[in-house]
Amino acid sequence: MLSLFRLWRRAVLSLLVMGLILVGLSACSVSDRPSRGVLLSALGQQIQLTQTAIAQSLDLQASGVPEVSRVRIEEQESLRIGDQKGVHLTGRFDWRLPGDAVKVDSPFELFLERGDRGESWRLALPSGSDDGSSQIWITYPLAIDPA
Repeated sequence: MLSLFRLWRRAVLSLLVMGLILVGLSACSVSDRPSRGVLLSALGQQIQLTQTAIAQSLDLQASGVPEVSRVRIEEQESLRIGDQKGVHLTGRFDWRLPGDAVKVDSPFELFLERGDRGESWRLALPSGSDDGSSQIWITYPLAIDPA
């Protein structure tokens, strides 16, 4: 009877340890994904950069800050952006320009560079290559709403 209790106790402890290991491993992979605030900020900034470039080429005024919502990530992969860790994300999101009543559901592709200490993110845009083999990146700091 005593050995049966020890066997049962060992099995329960083994299951608890396995559960803790799995929770620890899943926490590591989740930390590689940028927060919702980072994604909203990056998508908004990407729209603004595109809008500004188009407005300048047409000699027009850009119309302001877009409203970004409902981000759905379909794929995520890790990569190097210069000397930093980064992530390449694709998916879909809803957005609209200021004063526009219609929300648009659009696909997106984002490259985000992780900060030196892993606490921040920057929007990264590919900008050709310097020697035909290594990618050059332009990065932009993200304004993150602390709320």
